[in-house]
Parts: sequence; C-alpha cells; structure tokens
Amino acid sequence: MRVLRDAVAVVTGAGSGIGRALAVDLAGRGARLALADVNAAGLEETRQLLGAADAKTYIVDVASASAVEEFAARVEEDFGRASLLINNAGVALFGTFAEISLADMDWLIRINFWGVIHGCKFFLPLLQRQPEAHIVNISSLFGLIAPPGQTAYCSAKFAVRGFSESLREELRETAVRVTCVHPAGINTRIAINARAGAGTRPEEMAETLKRLGKLLAIPPEVAAQTIVKGVLRNHDRVLIGKDAYVVDFIQRIFPVKAGAMFAKWAQRRAEAEAGAQVAESRQTARAEK
Repeated sequence: MRVLRDAVAVVTGAGSGIGRALAVDLAGRGARLALADVNAAGLEETRQLLGAADAKTYIVDVASASAVEEFAARVEEDFGRASLLINNAGVALFGTFAEISLADMDWLIRINFWGVIHGCKFFLPLLQRQPEAHIVNISSLFGLIAPPGQTAYCSAKFAVRGFSESLREELRETAVRVTCVHPAGINTRIAINARAGAGTRPEEMAETLKRLGKLLAIPPEVAAQTIVKGVLRNHDRVLIGKDAYVVDFIQRIFPVKAGAMFAKWAQRRAEAEAGAQVAESRQTARAEK
C-alpha cells in the first residue's frame, strides 16, 4: 500500500501496547480505524487518545471464530470496506511444557494463532475487493528461534510465521500483500500480564519476569512506526529491534543451537544489568552519606 489516508485499517489488540501505538500512528496518517480488543477499558483509553479521528471500537475475542466473523460483518456495515488488517492481539504464558496444562496451551494458541487465522479468513473477502490491500500478522522474535520455557508461545508464533509465508505466496499475484512481523523486546505489558501455567511456582515466575523485564526496552511507538513503514514499502518481513537482526543472523548460521545460545545470552545480559543496578545503588548510598 502506498497511501494510508482514508484507508480503513483494522487493528486487533488495540487496547494497549503495539496495537494502541499502531492506532495512534495510523490515525496521524489519516486512516480510518476499526479497533478491536477484549479489554473494553483499554480500548476506550485508546479511543480517547485518538481525538477527532474517524475510529470505531469493537469488543472482540479473536479466539472465537463467530466473534471475528461478526466483527468483519460490522466493519463492512460501518465502513463499507477494509484495506489494511493488522492481526496484533496476543498473550503470554509462563512455564515449561511439563508445567503448563493442555488447557493453558489451548488458550494461548487459540488467541495467538487462531486469532490470526480468524482475522485473515473473515476479512480477506473485504480486502480482495480493494485495488490495494495489506495483511500484517504479528509473529515474534520467538517465531525465529525457540528458547526453553516458551513451548506454547513458540508453537503459536512459528505457526503464524509459516501461515503468513504460505498465504503471502498464495496471494502474490493479487492486490493483497502479506507482511509477517518479528519484534524483539517491546516495552508492553504482555510479559507482566502473562498467565501462570498450572504447575508453575509464583516465586519462580516473579523472578523470571523481573529478568525478562530488563530486556523489554523498545517503545511500542517505535514498533508501530517500523510496522507501518514496512507496509508502505511492501516488505514481506519486518524485524523490529537490533536483537531481532542479531538473532535472525545467528539462527541462519547456527540453526540448531540458536535457541540455547539466545537463552544463555539473555541470562548473562539480565545478570549484568542487575549487577550494574546494584553497583549504582551502592554508589548512590555512599554519595548520600
């Protein structure tokens, strides 16, 4: 897509994080917005940020096929068309495969993978009516590598990647383009709001999330700008953050060991930052004496 002004952009997971940042960015470019989230309060906060922008909000559980089908019908009724679909809604789950239940895994995959499938299935007919249209599916850094403790999340994000790449080729000769996005550590609440697996220990989860939080440094606004730039440049794939480029390179060179290498690197980095904070605190304490 070369022009976003007056385009009808559909964004799921618009109640916070990257979805909210995308809504603000697209509104600033003159797009009309159909914003969905399961969190009504967060969605209303996003709507308030948009001021006089042409935007409508919809409470939608993307895990439900019937809910997304109804959402697409309502967007067609309200706007008459759709030209940009961004499947952004996602959740996180803490725990190893032995610690999470089948219900836990089903919950995540229904949102993170089936939510993408539902969005594409029910909005594709609207997109295909446009002279130019675009689908953006949000995968992850963990759609490129698979570190330990992320079995459910990696399953869904690798699936999003594979689905997007196949769909892209199926639509290659049409007016609909497909971009798959792989963000690194975006500073959103997805990790903080992660569901604890059935067999996990709260204290272990708290410690892991504390370490992980140090790696989530990229502002969602930067992620949104990068995604929109990728759409305007018709990129098949978008990497967000230096870490994503480094991991992508390592995965190509060491396809079997990349996940383990990343896990060790992330642990060393978190420990180094924790040590630096302790040293800074001690220095501050000495200065105050």
